[in-house]
Amino acid sequence: MIDYFAIALTHGLMALAVWRLLTRPDLDDDSLTGEEQPAPKPWLVARDEDAGSDHA
Repeated sequence: MIDYFAIALTHGLMALAVWRLLTRPDLDDDSLTGEEQPAPKPWLVARDEDAGSDHA
């Protein structure tokens, strides 16, 4: 038998996450241009020591 509580809990948490993401004030803010852009996330920027290394 399907555990309805587990399904309701996971779908509820996903709905809450979507709701929180959609209500962010910076979601559709096009006023930031040029130097005003926020800094890139550290996990998206390649580190200098890893960028040139060859792991072959």
